[in-house]
This record gives sequence, C-alpha cells and structure tokens, in this order.
Amino acid sequence: MASTYTANSGIEKIGAGEQAGAWGTTTNNNLDILDRAINGVGAITLSGTTHTLTTSDGTLSDGGFKVLVLGGSPSGTNTITISPNDQDKVYIVQNSTSQTATFTQGSGANVSVVAGSKKIIFADGAGSGAAVIDVTDALDIASLRLAGTAITSTAAELNKLDGVNSTTTELNIVDGDTSIGTTAVAAGDGIVTNDAGTMRHTTAATFSTYFNANLVSVPSAITASSATLTPSAAQSIYQKVDTSSNNVALTLAIGSLAIGQYIIVDKTSSSNTLTLSYPSNSQGVTLGSSASFAIAINQNGTIFTFVESIKY
Repeated sequence: MASTYTANSGIEKIGAGEQAGAWGTTTNNNLDILDRAINGVGAITLSGTTHTLTTSDGTLSDGGFKVLVLGGSPSGTNTITISPNDQDKVYIVQNSTSQTATFTQGSGANVSVVAGSKKIIFADGAGSGAAVIDVTDALDIASLRLAGTAITSTAAELNKLDGVNSTTTELNIVDGDTSIGTTAVAAGDGIVTNDAGTMRHTTAATFSTYFNANLVSVPSAITASSATLTPSAAQSIYQKVDTSSNNVALTLAIGSLAIGQYIIVDKTSSSNTLTLSYPSNSQGVTLGSSASFAIAINQNGTIFTFVESIKY
C-alpha cells in the first residue's frame, strides 16, 4: 500500500509493508515537519506583488511554518496565496516589509496585514471558496495591558472615542494648553457648551443673543402707588415705572444682586411723581419727587451708589 499524507501538514503515513529499511528517514522527516508546524519560524522573502505559500506533502516547505516573518522588498501590496486551498492553516504573521501583505486561499474573505504589524490568521481550507480569517479581530478580552500598563477603561468608555477625528493640537487645547492665541471671534464661530450633560457646538451669535437677553432683566412696569423692588436673581434690572394714573413711591433693595450689578429706574410718564428710596447709608443725591430716571449700583452687597436725573 502506497503512503498517504495528513490533510493539513503533509506528514507522510507509510503504507503497510512499504519502505522497508527506510522508516527512520521518513520518520525523521515527519518529525521535522511536526517541529516546523508547532514552533517553526520562517523568513518569507517577498518581491513584486504576488507570492504563493505552499505546503507540499512529505517535504519541508514554507507553508509548514507556524510563524511567518515577511521580509524582502515587494513593489506594492503583496497578495500571498495559501496553497493548497483545502488545507486548514493557522499562522502567526509579522510583516516586516514596507508594504501591506494580503493573505488569500480561495474566493472567500482575505486578511490584510499592514506594514510593521502582526496578526494571527486562520485559513479554513474550504477549497475554491476558502476564506482567511483574522483571529485577532473581535477578540473577547477580560483584561488588557499596553506596554505594561493596565487598560482600566470599559468598552463603553472607549466606544465614546469612536468617530473622533481631532488633531493632537485640538486635544491639547481641551487638555489645558496654555498657548493662548488672539484669533478674533466671529458670529459664525463655534463654542462648545454642556447642554444638560450633552456636549453641543453652538455659534458665538447664539451666545451673544442669550447674554444680551439675560444681562438685564426687563420686568413689567410698576403702576402701584407704593412698591418695593427686590431682585430675586443676580441679574441687573431695567425697571419702568408708569405714573400716568397716580404718584409712585418705589423702594429699591439689594436682594440677590451681585456687587457691580445695577437697577435702572425709568419713569415713563410725565404725569404725577416718582419718589425713590434706597437702603440706609446708600450714596447719592436724591431729587425727591422730581426724579424721573435713576441708576443704582450695588456697591458692596448692602448699599447702592445711585444717580438720579430729570427727564420731564
């Protein structure tokens, strides 16, 4: 009976009654094939754009190595065909060339190993439709270290970086870069803001509209004959007073105003009178019932510095 060979490594199985007196030679060759398949590291020299990686029955061949170290000077992306296409193969690949190496076995999927990188690949030996699979793709790893440092981020945290295309300079600005420029701000420039936990990109014009609207509060006109204006927020106030129906006595309080914020009081009618009162020890000259316009500035959190004038 003639010899046969194993399906994936081409190890010779001597037929019954064959190779009398030569079993030692065949067995030693088989052991060399096994050694290469288990731990062998082969230097594969590439040139041009194609290469065939063959495993031949009963012989030590390049396709029998476990580890493939790709070298040489390919002229472009080099397509490496694993032959024959009906053998299962697992390779550890180190691409030491300056070009991408693409492994193929049939019409199925291929795996590309870019220059300078390493991968573990599996050829499924499915014949004409054989595929090569990247074993290192979609690995389920419980823990990972890079250069000895443990990666403690969760998958969800790392996925937040998916789609980020920031430059190093842009990331350094976020990190607190102290190199401050003088680029003029235009209405269409974007400003990053935290919108209830969601980071958004908003134009400077939108911020300008917001700040202008919220810099000064404009409440409804006061018409009552006696009133106290107590600011409920740290926001300056433009307060109209309508005296068309009666005299108005208005007391101004500091309330929640921050130091430097102010209250503007504007009498909108020439009829009747407006009389303003301030906290004790406030500084200014009162015009009594002749006042029709006033600006009162929070001086120190307890008193106003004020100016009154006449409009009518």
